[in-house]
Amino acid sequence: MEILIKNIRVVNPKTDYDAVSDLLISEGKVKSLVPAGEIKEEPAGPFAKTIDGTGLTAFPGIVDLHVHLRDPGQTEKEDLLTGSHAAAAGGITTMVAMPNTYPPIDSLEKFEKVTERAEEIGMVNILQAGSITKGMQGAELSDMFRMMDAGCRAFSEDGKSVMDTSLMRDAMRETSESGIPILSHCEDANLARGVMNAGKRSKELGLPGITNAVENIIEFRDIELCRETGAALHLCHCSTKESYEIVSVAKSKGINVTAEVCPHHFTLTEDDIPDANDTNYKMNPPLRSKADRDALIKGLRDGTFDCIATDHAPHTAEDKAKGFLRAPFGIVGLETSFALSYTELVKKGIISFKELIMKMSVNPSKILKIDRGDISEGKTADITIADLSEDYNIDISTFKGKAKNCPYNGRPVTGRIKMTICSGKIVYEM
Repeated sequence: MEILIKNIRVVNPKTDYDAVSDLLISEGKVKSLVPAGEIKEEPAGPFAKTIDGTGLTAFPGIVDLHVHLRDPGQTEKEDLLTGSHAAAAGGITTMVAMPNTYPPIDSLEKFEKVTERAEEIGMVNILQAGSITKGMQGAELSDMFRMMDAGCRAFSEDGKSVMDTSLMRDAMRETSESGIPILSHCEDANLARGVMNAGKRSKELGLPGITNAVENIIEFRDIELCRETGAALHLCHCSTKESYEIVSVAKSKGINVTAEVCPHHFTLTEDDIPDANDTNYKMNPPLRSKADRDALIKGLRDGTFDCIATDHAPHTAEDKAKGFLRAPFGIVGLETSFALSYTELVKKGIISFKELIMKMSVNPSKILKIDRGDISEGKTADITIADLSEDYNIDISTFKGKAKNCPYNGRPVTGRIKMTICSGKIVYEM
């Protein structure tokens, strides 16, 4: 299949390219990227397509390091197919699926089974992460070596931390030579007792709170283990002002640590929670204070935080209707992450558009050690196309994923995904 996109702005941070161009895609690759008007002959044939890109912007497909697809075991919430449709609608061409499924992905056989299904039915690239411990029980390492040999690009115990420090060090030793990252959900289980941030709002609502220390303590520990082992450590969903300081100091010492922030943590605070029943605002880590949010934004601006990831966590409406004390943690994010990030970070002048794409595509690809985040000639054609001038209101009724647990319904944003191309194929078109 050949696709010619004419007169479109192309932003490719990897090569510092930003120009109105003609972009030709053939056999899954970028065949030509030249100034607009240089390609005179349009592709012909039954599978050829020419697109007028006037007013639109193309950039490397978004790579989401942190997604829950609930497959296998909880497919009433999401599955590989619906999750990939949602990702495509959000401009995401590659995503890392967390292993806290039922059963957890802790062996070569389970890893290969999910990977094969993802390749068969997924609309985008789904990279399955392996669990750090067997059954995610925190007692014995999973089959990490064999999963790595089979192509596993990341390991995580997401949803909780590996509380046995010696075991976590062993896991980092297992991955240190390969450079495959450990994605760490930093949460001290001995301190985690609440359902929202411990602060003024939790007192007003009469709900038990989660302090910043719950996150910070494990960040300190895992960074020290990273320093000792030389492993690649990636800190998931950083949410506290201390996280900014902790990651900044670690990087200044040359420790091999990267970190992500989720859109909900830099767009919302605890003060946005309307009451103790609206669990669309219940996630883990929780929405923090304004001071915490401001520190996260500062870290995104100065490069302390490398990535933006969604922590897409779908749940059924029935589960989310149980109130703050009983409902599960998590919100969906695949279909809102780009517009929220563009609106809150780029339009407000906090970072440039190029820097946004670095955080949403280039840096995640580098962390995973995959050849993505670059749409130079000869590279795989994973491309997102957006109208950066279009204003609209987020509407959960249009979501392609199964779940609608989202606090942004009706929120005005700018930056509409118009098309997503994965390996040269159009997988979403508005």
